[in-house]
Amino acid sequence: MTESYLTQLVMPIVLALIMFGMGLSLTKQDFIALSKAPKAIVVGLVGQLLLLPIIAYLLVVWFNLSEHLAVGIMILAACPGGTSSNILSQLARANLALSVCLTAITTLVCVFTTPLIIQFAITQFSQTPSDSFSLLNTMLGLIIITLIPVLIGIFVRHKFTEFALRSEAFFRHLSSAFLILMIVAITYQERARLVDSFILISEAAIALNVLAIITGLLLARLFKLVRKDSLTLGIEVGVQNSSMAILIAISFLARPDYAIAAGVYGLVMYLGAGIIIFGAKRWP
Repeated sequence: MTESYLTQLVMPIVLALIMFGMGLSLTKQDFIALSKAPKAIVVGLVGQLLLLPIIAYLLVVWFNLSEHLAVGIMILAACPGGTSSNILSQLARANLALSVCLTAITTLVCVFTTPLIIQFAITQFSQTPSDSFSLLNTMLGLIIITLIPVLIGIFVRHKFTEFALRSEAFFRHLSSAFLILMIVAITYQERARLVDSFILISEAAIALNVLAIITGLLLARLFKLVRKDSLTLGIEVGVQNSSMAILIAISFLARPDYAIAAGVYGLVMYLGAGIIIFGAKRWP
């Protein structure tokens, strides 16, 4: 994982391809849906971009996490929802169009908000903040590996629809395989730290996932959204782009230990989503 060609070239390229695949999944109908459900979109953005980082910060303080776990949790909370949330929303019979829209918007917005949250986290919890992070480099890096590939994917979907439809499954599988590979690699490289703090970070990750899902559901109830939109918000706020968080930790910050939290969360977030899917199908 520390090899420069892997962390500085291969990982960013793979994540850019995943973001390109997200762009391929976006249609004109998805953007039309934005105008039809503005309240659900705004409520979802508040939960994802504002409340989730606040919850993460409070949990970091509550669990008194060490530097690498604290910053890692904040990096994760600063990232947008992953493409997995769209698949999970479909399985839960939620509002898939809303899920896709929220994932796309948070991915675009987080290009600018994620570096700011990471800077705050490193300033708060890192002992060497001046040597660990560049706000400008991180923002430019996220633009290159997220914003531009998504926009290219949208263009390709519009111009070459048949190719986009044939390719969607490949990019979904690539996303899942990449996350699994990163989790395995992080687990192996940081196994000593992980053994020492596994119970603590697992508890923090599960707490974050549960509270994030509950926050999404409560927001939907507070603003009287329909059931499908409520399920979507629960999934969208609770499922994060762990692959992006791992990439930021390893490639941008050169701190693989920061990626431990994202690796653990990349596993436990499916537990909460699974409960939502099970409940949605059992009690329609």
